[in-house]
Formats: sequence, structure tokens, C-alpha cells
Amino acid sequence: MALVKKGSRLITVDGTTYRWRLRGRPTYDQGLVWSPLTYAVAHAGTPGTTLVVTTNHPHPSNWLGTQGRPILPGRVADSIRTALRDGWTPESPGSPFHLDQSAGFGADEAGPSRIVNRAVHRS
Repeated sequence: MALVKKGSRLITVDGTTYRWRLRGRPTYDQGLVWSPLTYAVAHAGTPGTTLVVTTNHPHPSNWLGTQGRPILPGRVADSIRTALRDGWTPESPGSPFHLDQSAGFGADEAGPSRIVNRAVHRS
């Protein structure tokens, strides 16, 4: 799956160019700080398997005003290297490769814990 060019950035890691993109608007769960920020990475020249990185920070545009951190190119490069070591093959077709770096998410966040209120409707 290829990443769209609009809103994406190029990064070169160890001589290979990749395209990475952060979703501009949070998903519903990210907006409520129930799930962490994610970003996607793909090979720039031969798009194949997309790398999906889950961070341990909230989305910067979350709706609760919880402080997020910017995703800097150095962190993206480190994630690419880790994924390559873990078996990501960016030029081969296939399902997205997930790199979970969310350990500690929510442990120090000011947002509410995830409690879902499920009403029971009786006829």
C-alpha cells in the first residue's frame, strides 16, 4: 500500500529513502486520548509493505488538551531501523507491519482512563 504524497515527508535512513506520514486529525480514540499517536512509513521508490508505528504519546490535536510530543525525524529513523531489524521488508508486498512502541502510554497522561458506558436497553 502506497502512502499518499500530500502531507508526507521524505527521510533517508542508511542510504534508503522512505516516505512517512502522520495523520493530521486524530481518530476518535486518539481524540479522547484512549489510544496513542500512530504514523506510517513506506519505501519511497518501491512502495510495498507499510510500516505502522504506534508511539507512546497522545495525538497532538487531541480534544482534551493533553500535551503531545512532536514526532521528529530522528525518532522516525530509529523506528525504521528497529522495524528492519524485526523483519520489515518495505519493498515487498504484504500486510502492514506493526511496530508497537506504546509501552507506558496512559501511565502518566492526564486523560481519563478508558471506561466505556454500555447502556442496557430492555423492551
